[in-house]
Amino acid sequence: MLSTETLVTFISISTFLCFLPGPDNLLVLSQSAINGCKSGILITLGLCIGLVMHTSLVSLGIAAIIQANTVVFEIIRLFGVFYLSYLAWGAFKAKPIHIKNNSFNDTKKLIKKGLFMNLSNPKVIIFFLAFLPQFTTDNTIAIPVSLQLLYLGLIFVVIAFIVFTIISYLSGFLNKTISSKPSVQTILNKITCLIFIALAISLCIDQRLPIV
Repeated sequence: MLSTETLVTFISISTFLCFLPGPDNLLVLSQSAINGCKSGILITLGLCIGLVMHTSLVSLGIAAIIQANTVVFEIIRLFGVFYLSYLAWGAFKAKPIHIKNNSFNDTKKLIKKGLFMNLSNPKVIIFFLAFLPQFTTDNTIAIPVSLQLLYLGLIFVVIAFIVFTIISYLSGFLNKTISSKPSVQTILNKITCLIFIALAISLCIDQRLPIV
């Protein structure tokens, strides 16, 4: 097994990274404030499913192939830019809602939203590819490096889910207040729009820089 010191260091850094303001947790925060904590948790679930898939790709070595193959990387990147722009437009057009009309019949839609947002960003794969191997060791004979990567990746997913769930609950307390103030909802929707635009621009410009 990995040493206790390595695990403590990894968990500490991962928790810090998850709490840092970024597109994912800011989206969870704004959507929880507008639609309630359950909405944020469902989006978080989708994001974490995407992280599990990225972790699997890294542990199998496929991420290195994607990173090295310019054509594949560009296809994923351009799809990500298109999808994030689509989400930005949807957030820009979103109308204020009243709490009594706020239902969760679109549970699958919210999960898919988080999933596709995560999968459409190839930089997540590159981040995992650059981050996870720093905590592996070739001296652990009983555990191959690929399994160490999978193990660390799953720990990161659990941490992300816990952190984002906390964010969902904290911002969800504002839901009843915000739902009765259309102007505040409009501002949060515009902030959500800017988050998507910022991530899309990041994908366009810094094509090889990993982000969280």
